Amino acid sequence: MNLEDYGLPTGVLESLESAIDCIPARVVAVHRERYELVCEHGQISGRLKASTYYADYAEDFPTTGDYVLINYNPTGESPIVKTLPRTSFFSRRDPDKGRGEQAVAANFDYVFIMQSLNQDFNLKRLERYITSAWQSGATPVLVFTKADLVEDFHEHIEAASDIAFGVDIHAVSAVDGTGIEALASYLQPRKTVVFLGSSGVGKSSLVNRLAGKDIMDVQEIREDDDKGRHTTTHRQLVMLENGAMIIDTPGMRQLGMWSVNSGLGEAFSDVERYFTSCRFSDCQHRAEPGCAVKEALETGELSWERWESYLRLQREAKYADDKEAYMQIQKQRAKSLSKWSKQRSKSGGAAKW
Repeated sequence: MNLEDYGLPTGVLESLESAIDCIPARVVAVHRERYELVCEHGQISGRLKASTYYADYAEDFPTTGDYVLINYNPTGESPIVKTLPRTSFFSRRDPDKGRGEQAVAANFDYVFIMQSLNQDFNLKRLERYITSAWQSGATPVLVFTKADLVEDFHEHIEAASDIAFGVDIHAVSAVDGTGIEALASYLQPRKTVVFLGSSGVGKSSLVNRLAGKDIMDVQEIREDDDKGRHTTTHRQLVMLENGAMIIDTPGMRQLGMWSVNSGLGEAFSDVERYFTSCRFSDCQHRAEPGCAVKEALETGELSWERWESYLRLQREAKYADDKEAYMQIQKQRAKSLSKWSKQRSKSGGAAKW
């Protein structure tokens, strides 16, 4: 098996001195401490080499899609000794521990952000996914599933286009084939696409439709609340017949964002474009004179809802980066706002900003 067919960039191993006595492999699934891998010997099982991954100089723990180096063991599990550099990486705040980072997938070219065209459709959730997808280093694509369940999906696409600047949007149906052909341009040989979305949006059904056969288990959504059940229980990389790869992931009930500073600028380019027009370079976009953001909000050029979404995600990003510094900033901001509000009240002005 040629690992370059699994997307391994040409020349990667030649630049690594540690590749001596090792062979490359790609992680296709993770089951707690056991890893499913593909390498030149086919599909094998692997485990982390403790002295490497649990030492002070520990490597990044591999996730689905990662390329790794292994000491091949033909009679048992092969030790994983190194995680190779990533071209893209998607993570979120660990929902079980409430803190820390949870790796979701690595080394993909596109992020299919999936929502179904029923009660799952949620623009605020889309903003979060788009921000995290840009942060990953790959290209986000909005894929709205179950197009066969609505009479007209164009209003959903129009609404999404107002918040998804520079992002392709597609409505598809795994049942009747609507929009499936449009996804072919992303699913090319040696390219990897990761599917992200809530439970029940039809990720596994779409995998089966694209594969042309049932390779993933699927379940119907509950009729009483239109919510989905978890079908995929672990992250898994699937190779299609044409050589494209899909990483299917379990449904995410919530997306606690990790570090998204650069992704925020991409996802909210329509907001940040005003920053350079402010009179002061250090404008905080609150009460300063000559604030371009304030002017855009007053004229309606920028919606308050969009601005508030930006601020909310910005606060979350700062909190994830440095919780202690974030709390100090919030305390200082509260003092400044209180002082400014008192001054405005004395002068008879309204303190909206």
